[in-house]
Amino acid sequence: MRILAAMSGGVDSAVAAARAVEAGHDVVGVHLALSRAGGTLRTGSRGCCTIEDAMDARRAADLLGIPFYVWDFSERFREDVIADFVSEYQAGRTPNPCMRCNEKIKFAALLERALELGFDAVCTGHYATLVHAPEGLELHRASDEAKDQSYVLGVLTAEQLAHTYFPLGTTPSKAVVRAEAAARGLTVAQKPDSHDICFIPDGDTRGWLAEKVGTQTGDIVDRSGAVVGSHEGAHAFTVGQRRGLSLGMPAPDGKPRFVLEVRPVTNTVVVGPKDALATAEIAGVRRSWAGRAPASDAFRCHVQIRAHAEPVPAHAVIGSDGVVVRPDVPFEGVAPGQTAVLYEGTRVIGQFTIDRTVSAAPLPV
Repeated sequence: MRILAAMSGGVDSAVAAARAVEAGHDVVGVHLALSRAGGTLRTGSRGCCTIEDAMDARRAADLLGIPFYVWDFSERFREDVIADFVSEYQAGRTPNPCMRCNEKIKFAALLERALELGFDAVCTGHYATLVHAPEGLELHRASDEAKDQSYVLGVLTAEQLAHTYFPLGTTPSKAVVRAEAAARGLTVAQKPDSHDICFIPDGDTRGWLAEKVGTQTGDIVDRSGAVVGSHEGAHAFTVGQRRGLSLGMPAPDGKPRFVLEVRPVTNTVVVGPKDALATAEIAGVRRSWAGRAPASDAFRCHVQIRAHAEPVPAHAVIGSDGVVVRPDVPFEGVAPGQTAVLYEGTRVIGQFTIDRTVSAAPLPV
């Protein structure tokens, strides 16, 4: 196959490209420039797609003996990922920019260009597996559960999966990948994994949002509506948050309070006890299926609501109002804007963006 290897500058994508070459494919490496700040530097494990990452990717491609290019996707990234992130927070939702990047950039914009240029597939260093089942191509969890990234790939469609290549999916551990990189002479063998939001490398999401949308004083209220504090912008809060509330009035029982709801229209943040975070139902309209659609409109599955959350057994129903999921055991701290990924065993069924939640804890009388 003719394969375009997306090379981030990290060890996973470098080894994935190396395995594609070793498998006999015609491989070309590409690094995506997602920021117009050309002199951006990397700080330890924070951030990605920096000038140093581009140089690391080029060195890996040179060692592998494959052509290498840098493609400027910064404008598309700004519109589809960064602008979406800001607007979602302004609407009181909690977005996942990695999901949006996979959906809009790596497996949409990049894949579209790859196909236009005659490539058969895009290769990445994601930890997930593709299975050719009798019913069609399926996306499954990786062998290494600790590194499994099938959750952030849940947005991929059947057509996109048909043109993807995940060489690391059956690798038993990240340690094996690092050892292989060292044996191949790749200088990124011990490079730290990137984490946090790539376009907020210092990790200060609240400060970054304040610069983008400004500040506006509003009330923090309890579940009865009583004002218990104030804030400088509802966009800085998310459901389940405990730190940074600065409440002027302690709870009657002396226990800590958590963000239960963000109301952007009134610039209000609602707080309450931890047990009020229990969620009995989630639902959403915007959905996609990773391969074949469910055979029935009502089915059992496991649902994962965060990249590293435990999957929860649940009952799902597809109707005119979208996908409705009722977990056997309540979720904790679910925020609108998060992505719910549905599984059947290790297979990814599909995903939806959470629009609505129903609390499992009744309001106090």
